[in-house]
Amino acid sequence: MGGAVGKAGSPQKAWIPETQIETKVVEAMRRRETHGSSIKSFNSIILKFPKIDESFRKCKATFEQFDEDSNGSIDKEELRKCFHKLETAFTDEEINDLFETCDVNEDMGMKFNEFIVLLCLVYLLKDDPAIPQAKSRIGMPDLEATFETLVGAFVFLDKNKDGYVSKSEMVQAINESGERSSGRIAMKRFEEMDWDKNGMVNFKEFLFAFTNWVGIDDNEDEEGGGEED
Repeated sequence: MGGAVGKAGSPQKAWIPETQIETKVVEAMRRRETHGSSIKSFNSIILKFPKIDESFRKCKATFEQFDEDSNGSIDKEELRKCFHKLETAFTDEEINDLFETCDVNEDMGMKFNEFIVLLCLVYLLKDDPAIPQAKSRIGMPDLEATFETLVGAFVFLDKNKDGYVSKSEMVQAINESGERSSGRIAMKRFEEMDWDKNGMVNFKEFLFAFTNWVGIDDNEDEEGGGEED
């Protein structure tokens, strides 16, 4: 199942991961959070939107390269070939798990925004302390710099470092920014992130919301020929 369905009706409880990959993502985020974040305000995240959007759009050529049949989405077999070319050490089971985690439309095809989210999750999962920071994790240094910004943004918002962002943590981040107008916007954006309305946002939910905020969504392909959701 590809959607972010959590433990409904209990805002105090953490979101329950559906898959082993999602559990690993939470664990990887908690490890990463021990290093802190260079981001110091919510406003600084918003100011990075244009640069992040530009970086995402440069990834479109990579997406089209792996979309071998040019149907506007990547299927499981195309994704396996993608992982092989990127020389990422994931088992077939993990690749299937990642596919199902990011295929939120459950249409057995990964759209561009879902592909970006998947690559960012892979980037986080490959955050191995034994690997020098200068070494590329997925062979895309420019995109990895953007992913690090997104990880840093999540780390900044997750004040208690439990791998999830709560509404109260978002409020704290807003208060630190000192701007009322951005506060109202931020609360609206928290609601956009919190798909299951359980008061907790995991990294995958955050990433999907972020791709939408900067203008990358699953309708990207309409420009080139009308792929439907």
